[in-house]
Amino acid sequence: MKHFKLHIILVALLFASTAIAQQTPAPKQTQAYSIEGATAHLGNGKIIENSLIMFENGKIVFVGSTPMKVARIGEIVDARGKHIYPGFIAPNSTLGLVEIDAVRATKDNDEVGSMNPHIRSIIAYNTESKIVESMRPNGVLMAQITPRGGRISGTSSIVQLDAWNWEDAIIKADDGIHLNWPNPFSRGRWWLGEPATLKANKDYNSQVEELTSYFTESKAYNTGRKTPSHLPFEALQGLIDGTKKLYVHVSNEKGITDAINFSKKNNVKSIVIVGGYEADLVMDLLKQHDVPVLLQRVHSTPNNNDEDYDAPFKLANKLVEAGVLVGLENAGQMERMNTRNLPFLAGTCAAYGLSKEDALSLITLNTAKILGIDDKVGSLEVGKDATFFISEGDALDMRTNKLTNAYIQGREISLESHQTKLYKRYSKKYGNQ
Repeated sequence: MKHFKLHIILVALLFASTAIAQQTPAPKQTQAYSIEGATAHLGNGKIIENSLIMFENGKIVFVGSTPMKVARIGEIVDARGKHIYPGFIAPNSTLGLVEIDAVRATKDNDEVGSMNPHIRSIIAYNTESKIVESMRPNGVLMAQITPRGGRISGTSSIVQLDAWNWEDAIIKADDGIHLNWPNPFSRGRWWLGEPATLKANKDYNSQVEELTSYFTESKAYNTGRKTPSHLPFEALQGLIDGTKKLYVHVSNEKGITDAINFSKKNNVKSIVIVGGYEADLVMDLLKQHDVPVLLQRVHSTPNNNDEDYDAPFKLANKLVEAGVLVGLENAGQMERMNTRNLPFLAGTCAAYGLSKEDALSLITLNTAKILGIDDKVGSLEVGKDATFFISEGDALDMRTNKLTNAYIQGREISLESHQTKLYKRYSKKYGNQ
């Protein structure tokens, strides 16, 4: 009898946990729209006041200003006094791979083993994640789903955040392989009484040599008979033929320098630095080899005691002024929930040197270029996907980032989530207090 009651309780909890499910994905666009009157922030540094944007069949067909004598199509949306932005893109994200950190069964972001270039994160992506749906009310409409762990974590893919399943969600499958570069230095373990100062990693050279040998073996395999089949080596071929990018997760000056030299030595066609805390120390090298940077979360404190308190805030401006292509990523502690704050990271960069439109590009067109999807998304341009949103105010300011409408590939999506439902529920309980 005791076991029977326990089963009843477990079933009740199951139903309770699924009572607030993700919003049903929006159906395919069947009606054309003309949005007029808003200030359009194109994502490429340009603004159109009193704009007119028209889209049908999921694509933008016109971008201009309202005074132009152009016949409107479909339903006309009056957006006077509001702002239109391209959908924000969150790179290097584990959205949909982990739901509850404390529950191992909901975590699928880290595979067993050290060298896993063949592991595809996309097949583990959960489109019904409550965390994923909570990104959309802040304008984050796309993400790069990225694995973690090991030396070579696996392969990422880029998705839009309103889909029935991972196949529907894909914008670009298997866009790149993620490599965690060895750290040349480490800090003393204070909990063991060691001084918390930097010291050389005595295993650094051997760890880099291990990577070199692995890439050499993969090249020999891919130029040979390819028997027996070796899936990890086959996955690395995409780095050589240019169908995949190599995303190197590294933050220090020496590591960035060595990673770039490593990629050139191994004929890797395209490399992206992820993290890049000390990227300003090697700006000439980055520019010389046309290496873009996805900067680590700028809402952080300086790594070193002798740095300015606002060093992370100013870093994007330094790199942009030097001609480096820069995007923003938000990995780190509580990264999935913090992904919604991506626009406010860009807002901080604007407050510390960048213009508002250049800061916007960090999470729109720049990131789209870095990920290789700028032919589809990242800016409000004719021929691109109609993936954008309308906000009551400045979307980079948390006080005025208030979405009224959002579209993904022309489909008007729901901005409801379990959090907005709870907000409305308790607003009624406590009124306007």
